[in-house]
Amino acid sequence: MEDAEAVNLAADWADISQGLRKDLGHQLHSQWIRPIQLGRIDKETGTLDLYLPTEFAANWVNDRFRERLQLAWKIARSEVRQVRVQVHPGRRQLPELNLDAPRRPANDGASAIAVAAGTIGDAGFTGSVGLDPSLTFAAFVTGDANVLACNAAQRMAANEKPQFSPLYLKAATGQGKTHLLHAIGHAYLQAHPRARIFYCSAERFMVEFVQALKAKQMIEFKARLRSFDLLLVDDIQFIIGKASAQEELLYTIDALLAEGKRLVFAADRAPQALDGVEPRLLSRLSMGLVADIQAADIELRKKILESKLSRFAPLSVPEDVIDFLARTITRNVRELVGGLNKLIAYAQLTGQEVSLQLAEEQLTDILSANRRRITIDEIQRTVCQFYRIDRAEMSSKRRARAVVRPRQVAMYLSKVLTPRSYPEIGRKFGGRDHSTVIHAVRLIEDLRQRDADMDGDVRSLLRQLES
Repeated sequence: MEDAEAVNLAADWADISQGLRKDLGHQLHSQWIRPIQLGRIDKETGTLDLYLPTEFAANWVNDRFRERLQLAWKIARSEVRQVRVQVHPGRRQLPELNLDAPRRPANDGASAIAVAAGTIGDAGFTGSVGLDPSLTFAAFVTGDANVLACNAAQRMAANEKPQFSPLYLKAATGQGKTHLLHAIGHAYLQAHPRARIFYCSAERFMVEFVQALKAKQMIEFKARLRSFDLLLVDDIQFIIGKASAQEELLYTIDALLAEGKRLVFAADRAPQALDGVEPRLLSRLSMGLVADIQAADIELRKKILESKLSRFAPLSVPEDVIDFLARTITRNVRELVGGLNKLIAYAQLTGQEVSLQLAEEQLTDILSANRRRITIDEIQRTVCQFYRIDRAEMSSKRRARAVVRPRQVAMYLSKVLTPRSYPEIGRKFGGRDHSTVIHAVRLIEDLRQRDADMDGDVRSLLRQLES
């Protein structure tokens, strides 16, 4: 039961941490928020303990972020009434990364997921590989945009030796590359409970490297690093320009590959697009498989939202709200899920029902940042090209079916994709009355439910206009 509670706490913390990273920026988040480790919730007082490695860090976070952390946890878990940020009483200095963590014996009762979460147990802070327990293959939603990368990641974590190594995952921010890195770690650790896994960002690799260099412990650093069975390095683009660190990473890659170890890298650009990286390292990064994760299309975005709703049961989210979020929050998956979480949290805290109106009111910032300014003129032009009719038919009085139906589709899309009112849309279609536009919108909505061809036409037009 305690393991399940720890996993649930870690899953909530993953969502909260992502939101704080977006608000605070990468640098502040990495320095002050990422090192936070979770304690337990005192059921009587509703106090959640959060631990940091030093007294200075604990005081700094307490002064600047405690209220924000407290509010975020209250939204995520109703039983949390306050948070307490401190140094763990059992140790005055908690290592953010423990490269010397001993292998866990096979009969250890703690699950691999609990180890990865870095939970606080009776013996204090456990050895952690830095994996987020919520980021597994089971929680990763696949579609045309990411199926290649997902399949490659599963191969990398499988028992049999992969046909390629290293695996290089390339994707823009918030499209799922970090999720797959963590999922590989979890799956490999489940299959090999005694395996040694090292997960870090390239930035963290740099910190460890510089610390070892200053302490004149490079021999120990190299020995520890090359003892791992699986190396997972995120945001490899941040190692740009660091010649000594690049050289060490190059030698580490060669050593691990020679021993048949597995390596996975992730970045926001292809290896060839990494400026300031020496050719030898570029060749190592690209010698295996480079798997590209494309931006999620509308169908994948809807699947992702629907998969996230299971954790909010029995709360009901109408289909039109899911469709609205999937159509309007298009920049990345992280913002999409964040928008859903924010909407549901607001509804739960205020006792309101989730509705399209509530979504439009409460997600203004996210929606405005994502919404591409599609015009009615652009919609009319695209619809006319699709149905091969003259543009003048959008404003004409002709009532032939071959003209009326495309005109109604264009009205429907104008209402769905633009902020224009019914009267404004009517004026753009030859001065038609707002009631005509309302009729067209309702008709096309009904036809999409009953007519697969019509639904296919609208989906195709939506993809064209949103691309």
